[in-house]
Amino acid sequence: MTDTATPITRSERITNLDTVRGIATLGILVMNAVSFGLPQPAYFNLDYAGSDTALDWIVGVLGEVFVDQKTMAMFSMLFGAGIVVFADRAAAKGRRANWLSLWRNTLLLGIGLVHAAFWFGDVLMLYAICSPVLLLLRTRSARTLFIIGGVCLALSALTMAAIQAEIEAGDLGDYWTDENVEQSEDVQFAFIADFGMRALGAMLIGVGLFRADIIQGRRPAEFYRRLAAWSLGIGVPLSILGVAIHLANDWNPDVALVGAVPNILATVPMAIGYIALITLWNQRDDTRLHERVRAVGRMALTNYLTQTIMGLTILGAMIGVGELGRAEILVFILIVWAVQLAWSEPWLERFHFGPFEWLWRAATYRKLQPIRR
Repeated sequence: MTDTATPITRSERITNLDTVRGIATLGILVMNAVSFGLPQPAYFNLDYAGSDTALDWIVGVLGEVFVDQKTMAMFSMLFGAGIVVFADRAAAKGRRANWLSLWRNTLLLGIGLVHAAFWFGDVLMLYAICSPVLLLLRTRSARTLFIIGGVCLALSALTMAAIQAEIEAGDLGDYWTDENVEQSEDVQFAFIADFGMRALGAMLIGVGLFRADIIQGRRPAEFYRRLAAWSLGIGVPLSILGVAIHLANDWNPDVALVGAVPNILATVPMAIGYIALITLWNQRDDTRLHERVRAVGRMALTNYLTQTIMGLTILGAMIGVGELGRAEILVFILIVWAVQLAWSEPWLERFHFGPFEWLWRAATYRKLQPIRR
């Protein structure tokens, strides 16, 4: 029996997955840095804090339209595809694929619990909780996975709209109106349902994209050009509509949740459009930037966690929450991108895995793994 603990060789890697994962990992910092550097309501409500200048507003609105939730959706799709890759390879090598995957994601749950103890925005726990559903459905057809994923997204949007009709402004608390007031139970339910169903839907669609040989970059370039045009043609107007609703209502609490509905519906189309564009770029001749982005993707867990470490340390502890505007936080994001693009490739030239990936892998197989090349 071939040991699945053996590191994947360069020839076995699906470079398109690494490239998409790398850009998604960098992109998710644009979302998360807001919660590192600004009070919690400012994550959803651009008018709450951090928007003191015209440049702050430009950065905030562009982030809402083109980045907010879209990079997390890409991250989620890659997680779904990663579940399939791991389980399929384990099964091909004679392992009990489902049990090994469940153990692996139980460990991820533990990592997420530690991460969440320091920062409320952790996604690893959610991914671990959703993993049994992905394992159960991973052999279904791409069409079935797309349908179930779409239903999850629709339920997310319907929940937000329904809860909006039931609440008053004061119920929003630290979701929208006051960082010192806890959300009501209804708003907490809406937030958890939106967060969970949107992520699960994106993961299932990611598995479908894998089953359809789309996310691996195996289709012709013309297919990805059409996919990008259709997906962004649907997603971008919806995302703009969501921001326009809030701007037109001066970020009124009466539209806080329902105004998010167009953006929820835009999330997956835009993420798929981005994947198509990234795939077209990945199909071009390799450059140093390609290699550096792929290295970030191969160390996604390490880079995701170190983004939190740097954000909480620099923006939270050293500078102070609320001291910077959105444009200044963008400078921090660009610096972190430069650091992660610079360190990931040299690290992987010397080691098989990132440090957190190595710890996770060693715990998965319950024995020390070779790390040095």
